[in-house]
Amino acid sequence: MNNNLTYTIEINLQDYPEMNSYNNIELIERRNKVIQLITDKSAEACIITSPVNIYYLCGFIFDGFLYLQQGEEPILFVKRPNDIVGENVVTIRKPEQIPEYLTQHNMPIPKIIMAETDVMPYTMALRLRAAFGANELLNASAEMRNIRCIKSEYEIGIMKNSAQIHASVYKQIPTVYRKGMTDIEFQIEMEYLMRKSGSMGIFRTFGQNMDIFMGSILAGDNGQAASPFDFALGGSGATPILPIGANGTALKSGTTLMVDMAGNYKPLMDDMTRSFAIDYAPPLAVKAHQVSIDILNAISKSAKSGTPAAELYFLAEQISKDNELDSYFMGTKQQAKFVGHGVGLEINEPPVLAPRSKEILKTGMAIAIEPKFVLPGIGPVGVENTYIVREEGLENITICDESLIIL
Repeated sequence: MNNNLTYTIEINLQDYPEMNSYNNIELIERRNKVIQLITDKSAEACIITSPVNIYYLCGFIFDGFLYLQQGEEPILFVKRPNDIVGENVVTIRKPEQIPEYLTQHNMPIPKIIMAETDVMPYTMALRLRAAFGANELLNASAEMRNIRCIKSEYEIGIMKNSAQIHASVYKQIPTVYRKGMTDIEFQIEMEYLMRKSGSMGIFRTFGQNMDIFMGSILAGDNGQAASPFDFALGGSGATPILPIGANGTALKSGTTLMVDMAGNYKPLMDDMTRSFAIDYAPPLAVKAHQVSIDILNAISKSAKSGTPAAELYFLAEQISKDNELDSYFMGTKQQAKFVGHGVGLEINEPPVLAPRSKEILKTGMAIAIEPKFVLPGIGPVGVENTYIVREEGLENITICDESLIIL
């Protein structure tokens, strides 16, 4: 099977300097994994439509359908932009034109098709199934996320580069703070600093109820506020249309400030949280913050390829109980039941370090571990780092001061 495509669009990929062709080895290997998935699931074709997975498999985004079929070359069925051309690029207006093209070119019409039905609109799924006369439309969403969660050394290099920039931005946080600030004013300055440092400004997530802009700043008792969004901590937000994060809380003496702003400096993100105290740190904040570091150290020592993800959650939970901090662990009014997650093109990739997780750590996974505590009357504290899973253990790529810094 020829897994190459010819196209003439010019792509400026500063982060992927060698990916100046769709025929790049890294991209071909990714597409081959999907071809293997088709075989493993006894399907006949896979249709990719989500921007994140089109990017993963093509190196750029278009509106349309990436068509992968056993024994055939991949085809880009493109609705827009209109400047992508090539022998395996077909301009279309609607999905019904896909089987028409296959018939015209004497290609088989698949009856068992994989598609991203977790994210594909229901009406689109119905149209595709009807257009192909498909017997079955298998869900490829989880399978694609499982493919993406194992990073190549090339991808890990990009994440390390992002983490280095992320750390350099966090080191400048003390210069951003001004007495009398609110959390929103602080976040605005952080966002400005991030964009100047190359942040793309997008916080790509998977799933519903995940709206967020560039990250989260939590201060004082706003750290206790429950949110409908599925992040580690909440915050009431500045408006009912975005009920998460900073809400205008004044940064007062003796309270804490948690910075969890996105490491979106490259297409593959890292994730990092650092905590600060205004003027001084109350003893309970100092203790809880150190326990967060202790949890990270304990997990780093015990985790490696083959470790059950749930085991790491229970380890973190037990350490918090041993230090009589379990009532503050991962929230108060609404406690998050996970302590870490995968990260990559999206901020919330497999695996999830949760008590009911059945996932096993595998070499090449990138995981963010974030043991956090919310202290009533004080605020949130804790540290989050991103690690690469290796055969022998975890490699921390977010190298930055972990102490509770006084502002």
